[in-house]
Amino acid sequence: MSYVGSSVRRIEDRPLLTGEARFAADLSLPGQLHMRVVRSPVAHGRLLEIDTSDARAMDGVEAVWTREDVREVPPIDFRMAWVEGLERFRQPVLAAGRVRYVGEPVAIVLAEDPYLAEDAAELVFAGIEELDPVVDPLAAGPAATETTVVEKAYGDLDAAFGDAPVVVEMELAVGRHSGVPMETRGALACYDPLRSVLEMFGAAKVPHHNRAAIASMLCLPLGSVALREGHVGGGFGIRGELYPEDVLVCLAALRLGRPVRWVEDRREHMLAANHSRDQVHRIKAAVDSDGRIRGVIDEFWVDQGAYLRTHQVTVTELTTSMLPGPYAWPAYRSRGHVMLTNKTPCGTYRAPGRYESTFVRERLVDVIAHRLGHDPSEVRRRNLVPPERMPFERGIAALGTEVTYDSGDYPGLLDRTLEYLEYEQLTADLARRRSEGERVGLGMGFFVEKSGLGPFDGVRVTVDEAGQVLVVTGVASIGQGVETVLAQVCADALGVGIESVQVRHGQTDDLAYGMGAFASRVTVMSGSATLIAARRVRRKAFEVAASALEADPDDLAIDRGRVFVRGSPGGPAITLGEVARRLRPGLTGGEPGLTAEGWFMVDHMVYPYGVHAAVVRVDPESGRVDVERLVVAYEVGKAVNPELVHGQIAGGAAQGIGGALLEDFAYDESGQPLAATFMDYLMPTVAEMPDVEVLLLEEAPSPANPLGVKGAGEGGITAVGAAVANAVAEALGRPEQVTRLPLGPERVRRIATRTA
Repeated sequence: MSYVGSSVRRIEDRPLLTGEARFAADLSLPGQLHMRVVRSPVAHGRLLEIDTSDARAMDGVEAVWTREDVREVPPIDFRMAWVEGLERFRQPVLAAGRVRYVGEPVAIVLAEDPYLAEDAAELVFAGIEELDPVVDPLAAGPAATETTVVEKAYGDLDAAFGDAPVVVEMELAVGRHSGVPMETRGALACYDPLRSVLEMFGAAKVPHHNRAAIASMLCLPLGSVALREGHVGGGFGIRGELYPEDVLVCLAALRLGRPVRWVEDRREHMLAANHSRDQVHRIKAAVDSDGRIRGVIDEFWVDQGAYLRTHQVTVTELTTSMLPGPYAWPAYRSRGHVMLTNKTPCGTYRAPGRYESTFVRERLVDVIAHRLGHDPSEVRRRNLVPPERMPFERGIAALGTEVTYDSGDYPGLLDRTLEYLEYEQLTADLARRRSEGERVGLGMGFFVEKSGLGPFDGVRVTVDEAGQVLVVTGVASIGQGVETVLAQVCADALGVGIESVQVRHGQTDDLAYGMGAFASRVTVMSGSATLIAARRVRRKAFEVAASALEADPDDLAIDRGRVFVRGSPGGPAITLGEVARRLRPGLTGGEPGLTAEGWFMVDHMVYPYGVHAAVVRVDPESGRVDVERLVVAYEVGKAVNPELVHGQIAGGAAQGIGGALLEDFAYDESGQPLAATFMDYLMPTVAEMPDVEVLLLEEAPSPANPLGVKGAGEGGITAVGAAVANAVAEALGRPEQVTRLPLGPERVRRIATRTA
C-alpha cells in the first residue's frame, strides 16, 4: 500500500490515551528546588526597592534573586529579526529599574517545595512608584512608544486613486487574544557535573534555537546545553518560545547545583505568556463601478505590549505582506506601526497577521459589494488572481522571502465552494428566514496562507540490524501529528511497513541542527528531508543487496523491508536488517551503518489557500451569535494524511470562532488586566461549535518541494473571523457597521440597535 495520502491512525497517541504521557508538570528529579516568580502588580512604575529579607528568612528557602543577582544575564534576543536597531526594546529576565506590565517578573524564589515557594514569594515586597500607564496606542493620553514602521508597497497608487469612481474607507480592528493551550508553561532544569551538561526538560516548538540562546546568555559552550521535548499540550505559536522563566530555571540549576522545577499556574500564564492580535486598521480602496479594486492603502497600529519578544516584528511583517491575499490589486501600500504599551508583550498566534489582515480585507470586499450593489462572491471573483498568472509574483517580500504564489486556481476554488454550498438556494433560504423575522446571514472569507518557511530542515534515517527504522528530526511535535506524517513518508520512500518506523524529535543532542515547529513548516520541510534521507538509505541498501542477489542495483525492488529482483517477489531476497548487518564496521570499504541524512533547503515559502463560509443566527436582544454552519474549503497541494488535515482545520476553526465571538484580553485605564481567569476570558466549548464541514482539495500540488505539499496547520483559523463578521453584518442588516472583533454580546447589541 501507499501510506502517503492515506488516513493512517496516529502512531503517537498510545501514551496520551493510556495516561503514560509526560508533560512538563509531570517531571520531577530527586533533590529538586521549586521556583516561584514574583510579578509586578502594577502596569507601569519605577522599581524603587525589593525587600527580600522576610522571604530569605523562611526555613526551606534556598535563594531569592532580584535583578542585582542576574545582572550579567543579557535581555532575551530575537529569534526572528526583520528590522535592525530594535535591541533596546528586548525584555530583561527580571525587571530592571522599571516595571512595564502587570505580571512582569521582578524576583524569583527558590524553595524546597512549591507551596513554600509561593508563600515566600508573597513576602517579597516590591516598592514601586506608579506612573501613568499607556493602554491605548491611539489615545490622546500618555503617548505610546513607536518602535518601528514596517511598510510594503507596489504599483502606482496615485493613478489608482486619481480618478477612481468609488473610494471606500473603513476603520477595522481585531482585539487582543491568544492561544491559551491546555498546558501552561513549565520547565525542569538540572546540571550534570560529570558530563558538564545543563539539561532543560519541557522544551517545545524551537528547542535548537532555545538551546543556542540559553548557552549564549549563560556563557556556556553550545555542547554543554541540551534541551529535551516531552509531550506538549498545545502550541499555537505561544508555547515554546524563550521566556524569562526558561532562562532563570537554567541559571538557578547551574548556580545552585540542584535540579530546579517551575510550572506556572493559569493566572500567571494569562498575565505573562505571549498575547497576540490587537490591531487597528484604517484602510481605503479605489474601486471601479464593476467592483474591480484598483488600489488599496492601509495604515495600522499594532499594540505590541511592553517589550519586543523573540518574534520581534514578525506579526506586523506578515500583516503588511499578506493583506492582499488572493487578489490581483494593481497597486498597494500597507504601513504598520509597532507600538509599545503597558500590557503583556505580544508574539505570534496561529495564522499571525493573516487572521487580522483577512478580517480587514474581506470586510472591505463585502462593503465594496454593498456600496455598488453587487453580490460579494462576484466582487471576489473579479479581483482574484487568475490561474494563468501562476506562479504569481506579488512584488513584495515576507519573512525574508519573495511572495510568489506557487500554484493554484483561485476562481476554481470559489466555484467549488459555491457549488458545495448550493449558493443560490442557500441565499434564497436565508432571505426567506429574514423575511420571517429571523436574523440570519451568510458570510465568506477568501484567504491565502503561507507555509514551509526555510531555510532548512534535516533528518537522519537509520535501519538497525533487526530491520527497525529510526527517523531523527530537528522539528518539534506540538500535537500536529509529526510522528505519523514523517513515518508515512519514510515508510513509502524506504519500502517498509509503518509499524517498523519510529520517529524521534525535540532532542537537541540527537541532531546538530533543527528549526522546530512553526509557520506550518513541518510537513513541507521535514517531510521533504525525510523523503530525501529515506531514498538515500534505500539506494545504499540496493547497492549492498546487489552483490548478495547478483543483480544490478537498478533492477532491485523493495517491499515490507525485503529487497528482491524486480518482477520476482517470491524469489531470492534479503531483508534490510541483513543489509544493516553487512554494513558493520570493517565488513565493507564504505561508510558503516545503513543510515543517511537528508537536508532540504529553500529560500521561498509555499502558499495554500482557501475559503471559509459561515451561516449565523443572531439574537439582537441578548447579542448572542450562533454559528449554524461553518464550511472550510482548503487547497493543500497534497494531503499526506487527510484525517490529520481535517483535524487541524477543525481545531483551527474552533480557535477562530473564539477570536471572532468570545476571546478578549481587556484592560482597564490603569493597565490592570480584566480577563486573567477563565471566568472572564471566555473560550468556545462544544456548545458553541458547529460541525466543521471540510472540503479538502489536492488539485494544485506545489512545485516547490518534492512532496508537492502545502502546510495545513493554520488554514482552519485564518478566515473564520472574516466569515463570521460578514455573516453577522448580513444578519443584522448592518453591512458597514461590523468593524471590530470579537463580536461579543454587548457589541452585537449596540450594532443591532444602531441606526443605519
